[in-house]
Amino acid sequence: MKKKLLALTIGIMSSVLLMGCGKETTKTDQKAVENKKEITIEHSKGTTKITTGVKKAVVFDMSIVDTMQELGIDTELAVPQDSIPTYLKEYTKDAVNAGGIKEPDMEAIYSFEPDVIFISGRQEGYYEELSKIAPTVYAEINVDNYMDDVKKIVTYVGDIFDKSDVATEKLKTVDEKTAEVQSITKNSDKNALIILTNDGSISAYGKGSRFGLIHDVLGIKPADDKIEVSTHGQEASYEYIAKVNPDVLFVVDRTAVAGGTTSAAKTLDNDIIKGTKAAKSDKIITLNAEHWYLSNGGLQSVLSMLDEVKTAIQ
Repeated sequence: MKKKLLALTIGIMSSVLLMGCGKETTKTDQKAVENKKEITIEHSKGTTKITTGVKKAVVFDMSIVDTMQELGIDTELAVPQDSIPTYLKEYTKDAVNAGGIKEPDMEAIYSFEPDVIFISGRQEGYYEELSKIAPTVYAEINVDNYMDDVKKIVTYVGDIFDKSDVATEKLKTVDEKTAEVQSITKNSDKNALIILTNDGSISAYGKGSRFGLIHDVLGIKPADDKIEVSTHGQEASYEYIAKVNPDVLFVVDRTAVAGGTTSAAKTLDNDIIKGTKAAKSDKIITLNAEHWYLSNGGLQSVLSMLDEVKTAIQ
């Protein structure tokens, strides 16, 4: 009889404990639901509504992957695995392959069941189709509004993944570094030329270009203020660089990230370039091509870019 009573008592206590755990779990789940909110993001493709607390994300824009890593966002990812910059490979090592950078794998993305999809220019044509799978955001940084667009994207990434406080603090650092560089350039008479080398060929970039941050935001005087604004830059030669004769020559080596046999160092290793002011004063600055070319606009990239420019003009 005693054994039966003991068993009955234990059974009742276990039920009470389980009921208590169930109530606690329900409260936790309810709180998580209550903390979620809907965010509306406006972009050039339309308006996208996303519920916060995202668990799965497809990301084709490398600047957003960069920002997610910097904010410490822990979520399931699908990315174009063949196009990941080396410094983001550890962060994305367990990610699902979302296809090519120009050709998303729609079946893989559909099977992944994402809560949100981020794309940029190279996937623009897939916007409507991807929007049928999950809320899709077209991330775009306009060179005429560079810093504002960077801040806008960082802010909504922080909001979507419940990292808004971290995003706010990181953007304060961006503002501080920007102001620091601007204070240096304001009192400097140095000018600069930006070039991109691509397996032996050279293109020049100036104000209003994809690398225009140097002139438009940071205030460094352009060595040539008549460079044609073009996605692929203005074709340039050794003689052109010598004629412009910049105090500082900023170099983005596309070969380092896209492949090829002729590096920027090899391309610029000749007597004409060696005769420029930039070469003579050791001011030919090879920039981080991954940050400037592949993930330009991400938090890590922007902070690195500001540091590189600051070092070059000091």
